[in-house]
Amino acid sequence: MQTLTQFYTILHKDLLQELRSKEIITAMLVFSLTVVVIFNFVFDPGSAEMRTTAPGILWVAFIFAGNLGLSRAFAREQENSMMQGLLLCPVDRSLLFTAKVIGNILFIGLVEIITLPVMIIFFDLAIGRAWPLLLAILFLGTAGFATVGTIFSAISANTRSREVMLPIMLFPVTVPIILAAIKSTSYLLAGRETADIWPWLRLLIGFDVLYFFVCFLLYEYVVEE
Repeated sequence: MQTLTQFYTILHKDLLQELRSKEIITAMLVFSLTVVVIFNFVFDPGSAEMRTTAPGILWVAFIFAGNLGLSRAFAREQENSMMQGLLLCPVDRSLLFTAKVIGNILFIGLVEIITLPVMIIFFDLAIGRAWPLLLAILFLGTAGFATVGTIFSAISANTRSREVMLPIMLFPVTVPIILAAIKSTSYLLAGRETADIWPWLRLLIGFDVLYFFVCFLLYEYVVEE
C-alpha cells in the first residue's frame, strides 16, 4: 500500500502540474496537428498516395510531438531544483521511473486521441472494425517510445543543449519501435489479415518489454549525481 501511495503521489504531482500549466500537452498538440494539416495539402484528397503514406505521417507527428513533450517534461523538473527534491524523498528510484513513464504515456496518448480523428477525416481513412487493434498498436508504440524517452530525457536534462541531445540519443535507439509501429499501422489500414500484422506486433511487444526492464534497472544510476 505504501508503494502504491508513493506511486500515485508522484504521478498525481505530474498530472496536476500539467493540468495547471498545460504547456506540454499544448505544445505537442499544436505540433502534431500542424504536421497533419501540412501533409494534408501535399497530396490530392482521397488519392492512393495519401492513404499509403498516412501511417508514416501519423507516427512522424506522434514521435516528434512526443520528443517535444519529453524534452520539456524533464526541463521543468530542473527548475527550482524539483528533481533534486524528488531524489531526496524516501522513494525507490524504480518507482519514480515507472510513474514518470506512465505520466508521459498519458500525455502523449491524450495528444494521439485528439490528433487521430483529425487525421482520419483529413486523409479519408477507413478504419471500420479495426479500432481495437489500431488503439493497441498506438499504445504499444507510445509505451516503448515513452519508456526510452524518459531515461534519455533524464540524461539530457543536465546538458546545456538538451533539446538537441535528446533526439540524437533517442531516435536511433527507438528505430525498431518506430518501424514496427509504422508497419503494423500500414498493414492494418491496408486491410491485411491479422496474421500479417502479428509478426510486427510481436516485434513491438518484445522491444517494449526489453526496453522497459533495461531502463527500469538503469534509471537509478542515471539520476545519481
